[in-house]
Amino acid sequence: MSRILLVVDDMPALMTKQGEIFSSGRNGVSPRPPAFFLHSQRSPSSASVPRSATFSSPKSSPLLASSEPSGIGLRAPSLHVQCRRVISSPNVEFKPVALDVLFQELGLNERETESLLTRDPDLRLKSIRSLRARVASLKSVGISGLELCHLVVKCPSVLAAGEIDPFILFVRDQLDGKVDPMQLKRLFMSTEPRFLAGFEEKVNLLIDSGIPREKIVHVLDNVNLTKALSLKPFEEIERLLNFLSCYGGVDLIVRHPPILNFDMDTQLIPRVEFLLELSGGDEDATGAVLRKLPTFLKYRVEHLESHVEFLRSFAGLDDQEIFRIILVFPSIVSASKERKLRPRISFLKECGLNSNEIFKFLTKAPLFLGLSFEGNIAYKLGFLVKIGYKYRTKEFAAAIGSVTRTSCENMQKVIELFLSYGFSCEDMLLMSRKHPQILQYNPDSLEEKVEYLVGEMGRDLDELLDFPAFLGYKLDSRIKHRYEVKKKIIGEGMSINKLLNVSSERFAKKKVEKLVHKA
Repeated sequence: MSRILLVVDDMPALMTKQGEIFSSGRNGVSPRPPAFFLHSQRSPSSASVPRSATFSSPKSSPLLASSEPSGIGLRAPSLHVQCRRVISSPNVEFKPVALDVLFQELGLNERETESLLTRDPDLRLKSIRSLRARVASLKSVGISGLELCHLVVKCPSVLAAGEIDPFILFVRDQLDGKVDPMQLKRLFMSTEPRFLAGFEEKVNLLIDSGIPREKIVHVLDNVNLTKALSLKPFEEIERLLNFLSCYGGVDLIVRHPPILNFDMDTQLIPRVEFLLELSGGDEDATGAVLRKLPTFLKYRVEHLESHVEFLRSFAGLDDQEIFRIILVFPSIVSASKERKLRPRISFLKECGLNSNEIFKFLTKAPLFLGLSFEGNIAYKLGFLVKIGYKYRTKEFAAAIGSVTRTSCENMQKVIELFLSYGFSCEDMLLMSRKHPQILQYNPDSLEEKVEYLVGEMGRDLDELLDFPAFLGYKLDSRIKHRYEVKKKIIGEGMSINKLLNVSSERFAKKKVEKLVHKA
């Protein structure tokens, strides 16, 4: 007897050669088993059953004649079923019509569908209901439309693999479905489903180690999920977290998530150890560098060695000095040696600075190494020359170091403000020589202080030529406060230098002494 196993709406049925259909229902025989009429590419015989068949219920079928509730009649006009062959002919094809409909809905044509089923035959064994449920799950985490179609074409196992559902449930329910859908798509396309097992435990390890739950999605969106989590054993992630605990911990990962991508033995440990050795074994200082610039760890040891060797040979600095410069300006390792470091250090040499002076300059004005020449430094050099600085002198180098902390626009406004009060270029040169920071202050704040000096204190602007540092003190907490206190004790006449230049402790002591003497 030739038999075929049918899957009808996920319910297996057995057909005998007489055309009787029995379902595997709870009570043995289904009360309303489906009727059908078999169409195939050739006439079936008792010795062969077509691999591909469409079952329908035409009016002429005798199977529709019975109306008994326990019989085999069926009111449905047509029905598509998926068949698994028991005895079949190798010359007959199985045409999964229901699968065709599903894949057409996803955007695949007939040729793409056939290719898909050829590459992953297990899809034929899945029920339509389970396939549609998987599609709905993928859509629930944001993978839909053309991206879903592309994913299915490139990675058909995403519809069949059992490891996908627990992963999607975790992303959707525990991570609120906020992970970037493109991240998930890349993960599915580059990772075998079996490696998704344990993903939830690894993410929870990161959270338990201190990464805030509200930051975990940010971390996952900015790593290679395959490298950082799927293919990396739980123990290796735990080892990485323990290693970083001495140098900034999980905060480094939150600020630069790609750290999780690194291999411990060939990437992360050698880079940290290089910096640690340069620091003279100072773990705290090494951690300070990494906390200031976590992206420092993305540079290969060879790259770091190249920069250090350049500073040794061209600037004449020793390792301790190089590390101190890195400590205040870690981004020096990202600056091009030929386009930035060499011409900037050459400029300092032309200004007459020796190795020790270059070291002091770079620790005070490290931004000089990172700023654009055409868009920043060149304009500031021009301003300094216009107010009277001589090019390629130590004084000129000190001035350019001071103005690296301000913008070109701000510097221009400061110069225009002084000119509006009647100061000449020579006056600005004199003031900036005594107090180089004067050219980097906020022009609005400067104006308030000048107005208070002239209007409230009744002083002459020329006093700024003698004591330009007046403009560097805070107006409310220092200038106004001390002036009001001193005014009550000694009246109007007082030196603004002595008023502001003494320490808070000494000022308070003098205040008490004056009050006692006055009493």
